Amino acid sequence: HYNQHNAHNSYAHCFNFDMTGGSLETDNQLHVRITDADHQRWEVPQDVIPRPEPALEDVLLHSSGMSNASLPGSSTMSSESSDLTFTIHTVPFRFTVSRRSTGDVLFDTSATLVFKNRYLEVTSALPARGASLCGLGEQTKRTFRLQQNDTFTIWNEDLERSDLLDINLYSSHPFYMDVRPGGAAHGVLLLNTNGMDIKYGGSYITYKVIGGVLDFYFFAGPSPLAVVDQYTQLIGRPAPMPYWSFGFHQCRYGYKSVADLEGVVAGYAKAKIPLESIWSDIDYMDGYQDFTLDPVNYPAKLLRPFVDRLHNNSQKYVVIIDPAIKKEAAPPQNESVGLFLQRNGTNYVGRVWPGEVYYPDFMNPRTAEYWAQKISEFRRTIPADGLWCDMNEPSNFKAWEPLNEYDDSPYRINNTGIHRNLNNKTVPVSAVHFNGVLEYDAHNLYGLLESRATHDALLKDTARRPFVLSRATFVGSGRYTAHWTGDNAARWDELAHSINTILSFGLFGIPMMGADICGFNGNTTQELCSRWIQLGAFYPFARAHAEKTTVRRELYVWESTAQSARKALGMRYRMLPYMYTLMYEAHATGSPITRPLFFSYPQDADTYGVDRQFLLGRGVLVSPVLEPGATTVGAYFPAGRWFSLHDHSPAITLQTGKRVTLPAPADSANVHLAGGNILPLQQPGLTTSATRQSEFHLLVALAENGTASGELFLDDGESPEMGGMGGNWTLVRFGCNTEDSKGIITTTVSSNVVQNSYALSRTLVIGKVIFMGLPSPPKGFTVYVNGAELKAAGTKSRTNGVFSVSGLSLVIGQQFEIKLGIASCYFFY
Repeated sequence: HYNQHNAHNSYAHCFNFDMTGGSLETDNQLHVRITDADHQRWEVPQDVIPRPEPALEDVLLHSSGMSNASLPGSSTMSSESSDLTFTIHTVPFRFTVSRRSTGDVLFDTSATLVFKNRYLEVTSALPARGASLCGLGEQTKRTFRLQQNDTFTIWNEDLERSDLLDINLYSSHPFYMDVRPGGAAHGVLLLNTNGMDIKYGGSYITYKVIGGVLDFYFFAGPSPLAVVDQYTQLIGRPAPMPYWSFGFHQCRYGYKSVADLEGVVAGYAKAKIPLESIWSDIDYMDGYQDFTLDPVNYPAKLLRPFVDRLHNNSQKYVVIIDPAIKKEAAPPQNESVGLFLQRNGTNYVGRVWPGEVYYPDFMNPRTAEYWAQKISEFRRTIPADGLWCDMNEPSNFKAWEPLNEYDDSPYRINNTGIHRNLNNKTVPVSAVHFNGVLEYDAHNLYGLLESRATHDALLKDTARRPFVLSRATFVGSGRYTAHWTGDNAARWDELAHSINTILSFGLFGIPMMGADICGFNGNTTQELCSRWIQLGAFYPFARAHAEKTTVRRELYVWESTAQSARKALGMRYRMLPYMYTLMYEAHATGSPITRPLFFSYPQDADTYGVDRQFLLGRGVLVSPVLEPGATTVGAYFPAGRWFSLHDHSPAITLQTGKRVTLPAPADSANVHLAGGNILPLQQPGLTTSATRQSEFHLLVALAENGTASGELFLDDGESPEMGGMGGNWTLVRFGCNTEDSKGIITTTVSSNVVQNSYALSRTLVIGKVIFMGLPSPPKGFTVYVNGAELKAAGTKSRTNGVFSVSGLSLVIGQQFEIKLGIASCYFFY
């Protein structure tokens, strides 16, 4: 491969650059764009990621035709309403971005900036001891926090993840978050679809890009949640996912027939393990062709009644589709002009599972229409509930011959860790898209564009909220799709690594994220599978999937695994109202469903490196077992109260954060709730539909000051919009406070109905409220519900510091108040 020196000297000239950036597009978003002043260059199309055009009054410097002598030594732009300050220095050229309130420098480019036709390079200094970076991907990483000398290659690639650390995988996200001492966070995006290498050197970060422009966006934060909010305002909010997608999913490459699927569904029912949907890999297809059925093993006369029975039982069916269309099944050449990628003036012919194939050109609006028609026609036969877009990097098994200079870039990014050519296992980068766009430039967009076309096709065909799962993603893919970590392996290290990847995609605006539970490649073990479902039950997207030559690993195969599954999924299904509310928050503000601990505790620097635990939302802490034979697990707890969600016991109270050794039962993971949170719960069923029909409970975990808060979002779970203006939805906010007056401790929990157009017409009630962390009264306590004393027998109980008020019938959507009066002679549990 060519080294950096070759790349710098591979062209006769360096371009005049045009700096149209320094644009404060919002108070929290700074845009810095460096491009060629004399020639139009490839940039991310506006119809892919809509964003503000630079306003004339925002143009800080246009350097074309101007000598450095004619410019001031530096120029600064800032606004009193913004915490971001932008300074450009002209001798030598560089720019800095700093935080106005503290003077902290967030980005500081060196004097060496390279801008050539197919090689761009820029470096920013970073504080060697003060920066804590996370993000950039997709790669399998040992740690969530970036380590010194970590390198990231940004190029979507079809690689099995097994044994591959620090190698570019299926998705491209050149975005990172930096948390500085004290907890102030900011984000940096290089909006560029071309291949690149990014090196984090501890005291610097370097970008080496093989095309496009340097299009930077800086997000002020200062909280981690604010950074993600600002980032997803630019790239698009995460798509709302249907309620059913939060259930448990089962798949296997190698389910040989409809009868095999029926046996799996029956196995889950017999074992009383929740199963929301069954999935089909390419086994269901005729010769692995999209939109077909195997006439022997998956004939419509058997598959359609099976799917109908699933639907009658409130279960779902999801199928895989690959982007490539078998050459013989494509429309005639005279009818398919522009539908498929072109090379050398004709449809490019690649090879994947069906044999010789064409690749749909999703940049062409006609292709999206063609794709929607094929999906609709297929769904008339088999009404699949969701679609799984695989192999969409796009993958290609065919060898290629170079056609032009783009097939061999002068600077070879570190593709697959050994500087492989860009064409490795994909369509040649000399292929051409709609309007003459080169695959060289648009490669990393392919998965996003297929996801968009698939999402829009399902929405049009069903008029319901689509569910799409895509292997390849790019910046903004979260508007259309969920994602998973791809072809992992049944190994303990892969179990641990899944946390890092899922946390990273939360930063990237793709919160509906999971990993193949029990591992895809290789034979799993009873212990590994048990521990994996204990963790995987708390992935936002929880699916088990395996490769066809491996041992069967459905959760009912081993009784100990089945016990773990019943316990872990039972807790997941109880928490569905909470998880679905987190989906609403993600759609409204971009907030991740799974979060690193520093999202809730940014001032605790010891949380920055925690990546063997994670939070669901702001306060549910999951501490899984990630090693074989473990009887204990080490877990970090930030300051505060923490209660076990298994038995509601007051487990830990800390004045400062601390690592704690916890027992690790063989059948469950440790899950704790932070004091200060109110969780809405329901009673678990074997489907999400059954769970939704049960009564609600409220779990109130008091902070040390006696306060707590929480939310509940409700809708039908399938309307296309979630929480939109004029929509049919309910949002209730719960609050709790404690007062000490004249020897009586009064704790009050109440509801504030923000909107109630959904629950109003339904019988949805809270039947029980559970308090954790109340003072323990030696003489009992008094309960008032909406001002009336509750005297019914059996409605009040106290066990080990947990107080329950049951027999209630509080209508969700109507404001209520519950007061507990406790005599002043007390102690706290």
